[in-house]
Amino acid sequence: MKAIKNMKLITENGVVENQGVIFDQRIQEIVAENQIGPGMEVIDVGGAYLSAGFIDIHIHGCAGYDVMDDDDHAIRNIARHLVTKGVTAFLPTTMTMEFSRIKRALERIRKNMTDSAQYAQVLGCNLEGPFLSRKYKGAQDEKYIRQPDFELISPYLDVIRLLTIAPEEEGSIDFIKQAVQSGIVVSIGHTNATFNETTKGIEAGASHVTHLFNGMTPLHHRNPGVVGAALWHDVTCELIADNIHVDPAVQTILLKVKGEEKIILITDAMRACLLADGEYDLGGQKVYVKDHQAKLSNGSLAGSTLVLNEAIRNFMTNTGMKIEDAVKMTTLNPAKLLGIEKQKGSVTPGKDADLVVFDQNLNIMMTIIGGEKVFTMA
Repeated sequence: MKAIKNMKLITENGVVENQGVIFDQRIQEIVAENQIGPGMEVIDVGGAYLSAGFIDIHIHGCAGYDVMDDDDHAIRNIARHLVTKGVTAFLPTTMTMEFSRIKRALERIRKNMTDSAQYAQVLGCNLEGPFLSRKYKGAQDEKYIRQPDFELISPYLDVIRLLTIAPEEEGSIDFIKQAVQSGIVVSIGHTNATFNETTKGIEAGASHVTHLFNGMTPLHHRNPGVVGAALWHDVTCELIADNIHVDPAVQTILLKVKGEEKIILITDAMRACLLADGEYDLGGQKVYVKDHQAKLSNGSLAGSTLVLNEAIRNFMTNTGMKIEDAVKMTTLNPAKLLGIEKQKGSVTPGKDADLVVFDQNLNIMMTIIGGEKVFTMA
């Protein structure tokens, strides 16, 4: 048995001090520090913050690796690097390519879901494409975009946890219903839908919006579009808080409208994340990274180089939000979206001992997965 003490503990109800967290593979108890028993391995974190591990539900790659790489080690290497940024679980996210490439990626993700290595846990797949709009394709390759076909994904219902769809495309509504009935969280994104078309998708079961404001019809006072529908309806919204994809003022407006429980911070990171400026690729297309901005040759944004602890820090700075509330957007909120809040998302007895220690500036000091240290800041 192990214990952590001398911390600011972020719980579902705020920050508490003078407490000890006792754990093995799962969190066993939260007790007063003076009740930590003898014989335990005690970790003194020197007054730093302790929270549940971060969950990134939308990430394509980092450190030179991409989910779509035909490389059996790529996803594990992504997972290995993510723990240095406090991420303890994630959804490897695909791109719109030949469906044979997507199938191979799904098979690799499936294999990594059962990997017991002490890296960030692969929770399943975020299928971004190919059932998208050509008009709002973003960095998705237009020639591989296709109309929804549930038969294509039916062999992978054990792998796909989240998928993006354009609800205005022919067959989308029936597809959404089938996907939701199969336990998949359906997200609206890369879409040219109107407010009403988006509403029909939500009424069919879509409950999430992919990287809000990016890759969708904007809010206009005579045409509220997807953004208007996302703000109006009771859906969760992803946000890339790198201050490139969405202006800080708009981030603050979003918080005021949606509230902290309906926002999930993501990275949408691609392989250049954690690396220097230069030429990379995403979904088979060249990407040019300069000053932390990843763009195609036509100027379209192509993912990000963001890491999740920086996303929290940026959002706090932009909105004035308390650290414990911002952290929820990478812990409890994504856990609830995926239906795993009984296992992950907060420091609560009975949940997995996936924990992260960080200072007031969100610099990661230690990451623990399943009760084992997997990263300690040098």
